Amino acid sequence: MAQGDTGLSATPHIALVGCGYWGKNLCRNFHALGALYAVVDATENGQLTASSIAPDAQITDSIEDVLMDDQIHGIALATPAETHADLAIQAMQSGKDVFVEKPLALTLEDAEKMKKVAEETGRILMVGHLLEYHSGVLKLREIIASGELGKINYIYSNRLNFGKVRTEENALWSFAPHDVAVILRLIGQAPLEVSACGGSYLTNGIADTTMSNLRFVNESRAHIFVSWLHPFKEQRLVVVGDKKMAIFNDVAPFGEKLQLFPQKVEFDGSIPILKKEDAEFVEHANTEPLREECKHFLECIQSKKQPLTNAQSGIDVLKILHACQQSIEQNGVPVSL
Repeated sequence: MAQGDTGLSATPHIALVGCGYWGKNLCRNFHALGALYAVVDATENGQLTASSIAPDAQITDSIEDVLMDDQIHGIALATPAETHADLAIQAMQSGKDVFVEKPLALTLEDAEKMKKVAEETGRILMVGHLLEYHSGVLKLREIIASGELGKINYIYSNRLNFGKVRTEENALWSFAPHDVAVILRLIGQAPLEVSACGGSYLTNGIADTTMSNLRFVNESRAHIFVSWLHPFKEQRLVVVGDKKMAIFNDVAPFGEKLQLFPQKVEFDGSIPILKKEDAEFVEHANTEPLREECKHFLECIQSKKQPLTNAQSGIDVLKILHACQQSIEQNGVPVSL
């Protein structure tokens, strides 16, 4: 089917650009979905990795080869963030739909330009906010939307580990995009202001740990603690409503990742009374988030529907990351949005 058609009946053909630390996971998933057509990587290691995962895929070091190939419908970018804007725009102007790993771009100007090109060319532009495709997070969204938790008072997210230490970007930009994206989705609005602080202990000027605070309309709050200099791994999201509370613990075994706590505070006159019941585990599908994310991209190519994590989603996250970075550089001064 020609690339200009409104939809595809068969599985779209995907070219992956970058088969390194994270790209190899995209390679595995698109190959498993029967969609991987080609892999572009300039390094010998990347090419060997791609050929070992997907021996039938075309392997090349030239992105021009895949952009000129009419058999390829979509491009997945797993390249350094500074290359995202130029490569995505080039791909969309060549008639390809595009999936970009987070962050969408490094600057808001580039992200807005990418969105404009997607609109002008009629192409799909999707950003890889992986956690939004986790079945536990999707179930948590359902619970919040149903009103079961009541008004959301606050959310906090810890994303902590010993490594992977980076020297080209700080922990905020490396770890926090996932948490920002999920918090925005759960609360359903952008914050009024943010403040953040961080500490650099390994590389001068590169924060190894950051704490970001978000203030929303109606005084809902959220904070995000990220670090790659931490003694153990923790990926925990806590949502506190005025009726119930919930925990999403991504390092827990399947079946124990999402918990609901029927806890709240009532008042007898001016005296607070704690209402507490046993926590319960919440069932959700046992699916791989990255597989679901890749499937969603293929479905969007076929249907031409906007993805859940579209360009505007990427821009919304980027605005908060930039505001938090500005606050870090000003020693925690609040920044309005």
